[in-house]
Amino acid sequence: MATNLAIDDSLLNLALRIGGMRTKKDTVTLALEEFIQRRRAEEVISLFGKVEYDKEYDYKKLRKRA
Repeated sequence: MATNLAIDDSLLNLALRIGGMRTKKDTVTLALEEFIQRRRAEEVISLFGKVEYDKEYDYKKLRKRA
């Protein structure tokens, strides 16, 4: 899918240099992948402390071999 974007050249050039990518396309693709990964991680982190565990659950019992 061809897309035309007006991207700040100084930001793109800095990202190219820091990321060590060969092309602008690779740089933008990597930036989008990292953005998505970070947002998904934030969703998981927001669940910390909100999961309630069954007090009767015995994980050690499930580790025993039959």
